[in-house]
Amino acid sequence: GQHAARAALEIAAAGGHHLLLSGPPGAGKTMLAERLPGILPPLTRRESLEVTAVHSVAGILPPGEPLVRRAPYCAPHHSATMQSLVGGGNGLPRPGAVSVAHRGVLFLDEAPEFAGKALDALRQPLESGHVVIARSAGVIRLPARFQMILAANPCPCGRHTLHGAGCECPASMIRRYQARLSGPLLDRVDLRVEVEPVRREDLLGAGGRGEPSATVAARVLAARQRTAARLEGTPWHSNSEVPGHELRTRWLTAPGALTGAERDMERGLLTARGLDRVLRVAWTIADLAGADRPDTGHVALALELRTGISRGAPLPTGSGT
Repeated sequence: GQHAARAALEIAAAGGHHLLLSGPPGAGKTMLAERLPGILPPLTRRESLEVTAVHSVAGILPPGEPLVRRAPYCAPHHSATMQSLVGGGNGLPRPGAVSVAHRGVLFLDEAPEFAGKALDALRQPLESGHVVIARSAGVIRLPARFQMILAANPCPCGRHTLHGAGCECPASMIRRYQARLSGPLLDRVDLRVEVEPVRREDLLGAGGRGEPSATVAARVLAARQRTAARLEGTPWHSNSEVPGHELRTRWLTAPGALTGAERDMERGLLTARGLDRVLRVAWTIADLAGADRPDTGHVALALELRTGISRGAPLPTGSGT
């Protein structure tokens, strides 16, 4: 099951995009997030040195493992403080979760339960890829280029999406709960997927077993190699890092591909930052498909994954199909 969520996870891995999984408890949001490190490519030597240095300073380097070679995975509890997320402490500041997850995955389960100030503190490292911590003992700049995966229930009881069945949360409570994830934070999330409850035939049926991680990882690696070839000679390594100006002037989409995105901007469904992020996702989808540049279908799928409005765009070949 969860074909759309699995496709979004593959796109996130291929392009380094941030992802929000929203749905009722037991639908598989946490399991999906925990599988992401398994389909990410191995770290390059430079990335391994960066991650190893951060983990050494944080005091979490495993004994007998002088070099971290796999993408790290950090999943702090929703009671985590802002200091534990972004770093700090008395005296010399120490790395927080955003730095521990550098070049890997930061998973925030039950995201609306995190403190609002702690969540909003993530906005700066999400944009810049680093965090600057100032204390009386000095100022320290720590790397923090990570993939953020958010998991959220639709309401406090978690049953709001089941056509209202069993959900007794007042509408005002549901609005307050969903508003805990601020607009500026969600504007930085490229992919937003509604995870529906798993159907019996998907869970117990003969065809319910999905692809192994190794198969998906091979497609992700091939897409990353296409991206690297296109970005050779630039300071960027993944589609999520490319500035929107470059995507609008240097690497152009197919003629007419952005018509739907331009219409959404006019209707107020898409911000300027949102358009840049749609372009980044469209390039990732094109890389997964082996296309030279995004076409109308690739942009339509990127828009659907961003806005949640169905565009009739097919999922990438092999992604849950």
